[in-house]
Amino acid sequence: MKKLITLMVGLLIAVSSDAQIQRPKLVVGLVVDQMRWDYLYYYYNEYGTGGLRRLLNEGFSFENTHINYAPTVTAIGHSSIYTGSVPAITGIAGNYFYQDDKSVYCCADPSVKSVGSDSKEGQMSPHRMLASTIGDELQIATDFRSESDRSGIERPRFHPSSRSRS
Repeated sequence: MKKLITLMVGLLIAVSSDAQIQRPKLVVGLVVDQMRWDYLYYYYNEYGTGGLRRLLNEGFSFENTHINYAPTVTAIGHSSIYTGSVPAITGIAGNYFYQDDKSVYCCADPSVKSVGSDSKEGQMSPHRMLASTIGDELQIATDFRSESDRSGIERPRFHPSSRSRS
């Protein structure tokens, strides 16, 4: 009897692991800085049918969350949301923070230049981010292939060809 139960459990695991996973075609992450979560419902009647109302009705909303870090500033929030980790792991300790005894802006990167501008505002990159993001993981899971030419060109930070800088 024990062997039969073990065999049945093994077959169930084998069959379920071979089942096709239903994957979404599009994943949208929307963060509204400084907006309390309950405002989504407070202003619900003001929304049109194709925007936030549709996202609330057909999407997924993280409402009962716990923020296990401080301070709750924009850079930390965005890095935590898209990596699923905390500042100690992501390397993003604030909008501005100290690194090597020097005050730095979270995205500032003097080694890069923007297209069509030489301004300081164009010298931004995710080079201080130490953790992979959901976008990085999706690219890795699909072997860096995409159905879109744009996302195929825009490689994740951890792709080997994204590491070189000119």
